[in-house]
Amino acid sequence: MVSVRTPALKRVLVHLGYLLVALVFVFPLWWALSSSLRPVDDVFRYTSPFSLKALYPSEPTLAAYREIFAGKGFGRAILNTFLVSAATVVGGIAVAALAGFAFARIEFPGRRVLFVLTVVTFMVPFEGIAIPLYDLMGSLGWTDTYAALIAPGVANGVAIFLFRQFFAEIPQDLVDAARLDGAGWLTVLVQIFLPLSKPVAIGASLLLFLFQWESFLWPLIAVRSEQYKVVQVALGDFQLQFQTLWDQLFAASVVAAAIPLLILLPLQGYYVRSLVGTGIK
Repeated sequence: MVSVRTPALKRVLVHLGYLLVALVFVFPLWWALSSSLRPVDDVFRYTSPFSLKALYPSEPTLAAYREIFAGKGFGRAILNTFLVSAATVVGGIAVAALAGFAFARIEFPGRRVLFVLTVVTFMVPFEGIAIPLYDLMGSLGWTDTYAALIAPGVANGVAIFLFRQFFAEIPQDLVDAARLDGAGWLTVLVQIFLPLSKPVAIGASLLLFLFQWESFLWPLIAVRSEQYKVVQVALGDFQLQFQTLWDQLFAASVVAAAIPLLILLPLQGYYVRSLVGTGIK
């Protein structure tokens, strides 16, 4: 009898633990959503002392959402971020697939050294390269343009690593058979490797998309014009010199968090498979 109840009790405790962890992560987003549906004067009314009324608005209003799109032009920032993210995904996948294939299958001098340097880029904080990168963008005449926002994110070391690890696990017999039939390296990549790499391509695309969607420091440095402003930088517009528009800030934060969630959740299975399939546990 004990042997039956103990596993059942363990499952209950495990699921309660999952629920507790989920509540810890969901609570801030729920409170932000609730606050975005309140007038600005009511946002902190029930937080000190804390009351359950802080978790739901008594008279919900969409005034904050209307204001951020109609008055603050937040829709332009969302569109800019989508354009930058989409361009980065397209260019980044092309670069990562080509580089990953070269590191995995083509013998050339310095291959291992270059791959080690690619892996090392994971550990370099962006703050350490921000100034040289800005000088480079300036010398190319790309500052305050879309190119300045897109180009630094295209050659992503993590995406290259994912493709390299996946391509290295494909049987060599497929490559040898294609080469004997006269196929070039690009043909092998396009017709054999890429059709097999759907999970990795989707996982790397999500990484590149989230990298650009959550980017703040570089867009703040690289562009100054309002027409190129992205989501994370636009969130700062709701903090004025002597006042913070909390209802609008929460509304914009909810929108900024909901969009990547809506994209990530349906594709999370591919994301996990790409990480597991390339040896990252």
